[in-house]
Amino acid sequence: MTTKPNIEERAAQPYVAIRRRVTMQTIGEVADRIPELFDWLGARGIVPAGAPFLKYNVIDMDGELEIEAGIPVPAPVEGDGGVLAGTLPAGQYATLTHTGHPDGLLDLTTELFDWAKARQLTWDVTNDRWACRLEVYETDPTQEPDPAKWETELVFKLAHHP
Repeated sequence: MTTKPNIEERAAQPYVAIRRRVTMQTIGEVADRIPELFDWLGARGIVPAGAPFLKYNVIDMDGELEIEAGIPVPAPVEGDGGVLAGTLPAGQYATLTHTGHPDGLLDLTTELFDWAKARQLTWDVTNDRWACRLEVYETDPTQEPDPAKWETELVFKLAHHP
């Protein structure tokens, strides 16, 4: 790995999201719902508190994945309709930024897993559910059309280590 991940303490972060069960081939169906969240927030006068993300709750590469397309908000809100409200948990996170086409995220994720394993760090996972595994989309594709310049942050919650 050419870039060393950062380990940082993060506070709990409220967010709104749309949750879906998809396959590896249909992940785009969830990401395509992010504009709906911006519209939902705008209709309520809520300014996002950060970049949109995909939150992976359940990952079964051969079956279904449970994914949320989300946007951080400055304070807890009530969801309605197809929009749910949640809170990203506080704790220690390993983060790594990727610049380039999103197709490179799988290889980078593998490198991040190897990095953590070499340091005997584990992820906060219970019964195939992640406490928090995010892909944060720092670049707006409508502002930067070249995918080779897109910046995405991988954010993985670490299990508690003494």
